Amino acid sequence: MQIQEGDFVLIQIEDKRFLKRLTKGFSINYGKKTLKFEQIVGKEYGSKVGDFYLLKPTLESIILYGFKRKTQIIYPKDAFYIAFKLGIDKSSIVLEFGIGSGALTAVLSQLAGKVIAYEVSQEFYKNGLKNWETFGLCKNVEAINMDFAEAEVQEEFFDACFVDVREPWHYLEKVHKVLKRGAVCGFLLPTTNQVSQLLKEAEGLFGGLEVLEILLRNYKPVYERLRPEDRMVAHTGYLIFGMKIM
Repeated sequence: MQIQEGDFVLIQIEDKRFLKRLTKGFSINYGKKTLKFEQIVGKEYGSKVGDFYLLKPTLESIILYGFKRKTQIIYPKDAFYIAFKLGIDKSSIVLEFGIGSGALTAVLSQLAGKVIAYEVSQEFYKNGLKNWETFGLCKNVEAINMDFAEAEVQEEFFDACFVDVREPWHYLEKVHKVLKRGAVCGFLLPTTNQVSQLLKEAEGLFGGLEVLEILLRNYKPVYERLRPEDRMVAHTGYLIFGMKIM
């Protein structure tokens, strides 16, 4: 597939990656090396120009290198596991609230039939919409700028739910009402005391509770001296999952 003006390109040189939209006059400098518009347009994704690789953006690279962040994002290492645990497919209607920068919503929307997402902050709401619009994502997402506590929702309507707010225990009874029986709800919390409070309040509403965190360690891809990277994204948050019980 040829790269045309207006396309997004993931540019890699050494261990650095940049996600850029190709426009006339575009150039990127890395040390003493320069890559210009004329060297890219018409090339195929996967081409190499000098020391620069021209790669086709994936959803992961769009989230990591393209999304504008007003909040901490849910990293791909967590987001794709969340989607797996929620058990969603193209027949699923998924509830989400706190959109944040829209990263998890973008993942859920690719797997679900529809996502209904609430965000109380107007700033975060607008930023999430802008991120999706920029990259042509989330066509099956209905985003609503309001607190989920104030929303009028049909009981037993949703097939799955994910909650990313500071005090999710205030919403548990309402979430329980709007989820179908046996549906999975997930939560992300940064501290253990928040997790403990959630577990306490979830008794009698959600069963099969699980608490976990995901640690991802990358390795330097050099065959002569393969070893871990010096830095890693370790603790990003605790994930909690449970099924609605009656």
